Amino acid sequence: QVQLVESGGGLVQAGGSLRLSCAASGRTFSSYAMGWFRQAPGKEREFVTAISRSGGTIYYADFVKGRFTISRDNAKYTVYLQMNNLGPEDSAVYYCAADREGWASKLTYEYDYWGQGTQVTVSS
Repeated sequence: QVQLVESGGGLVQAGGSLRLSCAASGRTFSSYAMGWFRQAPGKEREFVTAISRSGGTIYYADFVKGRFTISRDNAKYTVYLQMNNLGPEDSAVYYCAADREGWASKLTYEYDYWGQGTQVTVSS
């Protein structure tokens, strides 16, 4: 099994920033595409952003509007999500996911491994 552990969530005021991290246990991390998804109460899990194994291809959901940045450090087996100018609509549990295929994808079903999630709550 590949284990993914998210961290960095918390409570922040509107307009603030958070940086989420997702640490992977597997030595094959560098071969995985990585993605971030989120799920708010009463809503379906939705795509946020994804990055290919090399970092050469990145996708963002429309609602990101330049506010979020995904990055990865393969030497540290970690993917990051920098979130700026947060609003209450961004409140959700954020999940990281890994795709063995290695190509960035917006599709939930293409991901093979999932973390447990980290809560992000934006006030105001």
